[in-house]
Amino acid sequence: MDKAYLFLLPLIAVALIIIPLVIALKRKKSGKSVNIKKSIVINACSFIGCMALMICVMPAFVGAAEAGETAEAADGLAKGLQYLGAALSTGLATIGTGIAVGGAAPAAIGATSEDDKNFTKSLIFVALGEGVAIYGLLISILILFS
Repeated sequence: MDKAYLFLLPLIAVALIIIPLVIALKRKKSGKSVNIKKSIVINACSFIGCMALMICVMPAFVGAAEAGETAEAADGLAKGLQYLGAALSTGLATIGTGIAVGGAAPAAIGATSEDDKNFTKSLIFVALGEGVAIYGLLISILILFS
């Protein structure tokens, strides 16, 4: 495969990931029933399939590189994995924060509405949930600058 067509791979991946969502939206707009769980599973499977395809196809381009470009490709791969690790640490930490704050904030609002003295105590629990995101960001900064 020619390197000129390399830019098409991400476009194909994005198209494969968006297609199940577009189909679900069209079905909902036309009034047909939409199975949300099925749509999410299809979307997740298409995302995982695209990422597996990218992992399988990209080494073919790296393997086709000349001997002088191999060191640059390995350095690029290490830098890419470094960015991936930083993105995963921040992304998973913020997902955890969303889950924690999603449970703590309504409880804090309910406790505050019953008694105003509970505001500071409930604020601490919400702030503890936010701390997870800060730790994830700290880890990603350490990964990027190490």
